[in-house]
Amino acid sequence: MVEHWSPKPVIKVRFLAPPQTRQSPGNSLHPLSMNSNYKAEFNARENLIESLIKDGYLRSPEIIEAFKNIDRADFILDEHKEEAYINAPLSIGFGQTISQPLVVAFMMELLEPKPEEKILDVGCGSGWTSAILSYIALKGLNLESSEKISPKIIAIERISELKEMAEKNIKKYNFIEKGIVKVILGDGAKGYSKESPFDKIIAGAAAGEEIPDTWKKQLKIGGRIVSPVDQSIVVIDKTGEGEYIKKEYFGFSFVPLIEGS
Repeated sequence: MVEHWSPKPVIKVRFLAPPQTRQSPGNSLHPLSMNSNYKAEFNARENLIESLIKDGYLRSPEIIEAFKNIDRADFILDEHKEEAYINAPLSIGFGQTISQPLVVAFMMELLEPKPEEKILDVGCGSGWTSAILSYIALKGLNLESSEKISPKIIAIERISELKEMAEKNIKKYNFIEKGIVKVILGDGAKGYSKESPFDKIIAGAAAGEEIPDTWKKQLKIGGRIVSPVDQSIVVIDKTGEGEYIKKEYFGFSFVPLIEGS
């Protein structure tokens, strides 16, 4: 969904074979207990994350923890597994990409997601961003309570094949089964009024020349939108009914948000 190449060094690691096991959310990885292939993957992930921290793109402990526990390799096509930890976008088919880690980190830090917030993820693609948000949301939920959990993350995707891919990938972490996230097939440009208002809205593709008014209307007062617009990343803070503060960060390149059902 986001297409942006950074001038910073690219991290490349090749694996002899795909790892046979994945960690569970909340369980820390321990290199000494891994086979050689998994150690290589662990090191590549750590190198990528450390580079994002060193360069200032990852700062918040909660977001860093989510990046460490939600494996990008679980959200890409098999033919790109060896490139999972390259700091670059990768094709997920249908003219869409899984975003560059640098851009996801930058947008997540701008969004400032909190465990108690309801967040709309527009154009969820293969589900990586939604899973990161779900991991953060998990921290604020009492899963032992008998009360029914209302989804905190609403992921919407227009392309049916990608919607199915996102569900399959997110299920690897049991976030759908736990009721933390719901994946919707629909036109993200229209938002999702059934679950509005939202505390935050994030988008993975460029929303034309302006943030859609429907997103602004579906945002709570005090809420925030982080979205590509043309060749920039735009942050909109809703300060009152019909009142907004806008910040813009230049120097990015994005595929357009596809509208229509």
